[in-house]
Amino acid sequence: MSIKVGDKLPEATFMEMTNDGPQPRTTADVFNGKTIALFAVPGAYTPTCSARHLPGFIDKAGDMKAKGVDEIVCTSVNDVFVMGAWGSSAGANETVRMLADGNGAFASALGLEMDASGFGMGKRSQRYSMLVKDGVVAELNVEQGPEFKVSSADYLLGQL
Repeated sequence: MSIKVGDKLPEATFMEMTNDGPQPRTTADVFNGKTIALFAVPGAYTPTCSARHLPGFIDKAGDMKAKGVDEIVCTSVNDVFVMGAWGSSAGANETVRMLADGNGAFASALGLEMDASGFGMGKRSQRYSMLVKDGVVAELNVEQGPEFKVSSADYLLGQL
């Protein structure tokens, strides 16, 4: 069963690239006591993710923060080195926190994993966005199939 509005996020550990190298971050570390705009992509450096999804959140970061968002977080079932490099190459490091869900444990615990084996990508996260307040889902926008509409920065900004 998929997570829904009103549910508390499941316990999970992400990896984040820092100046000191990869560091573990729990859901409590990231979400407790904060309002977070979270979005997930099927894969770093993939076409829609790189051309539209991540850039939209970078561009709208100031508007989101003006409406009460403490941080913007991107997650993907990629390793921490890929997420760190993608964030750097996209210019996201000052605006979007890049968290690796390397084994897909978070996507699976949310009930939002998908099988992209047909594309040679294995288990991945579905494309979604959510607003999380103190670890609880306040808004949830999951894309249907390959669409890119409801998980966009503009859509989530309209919900704030």
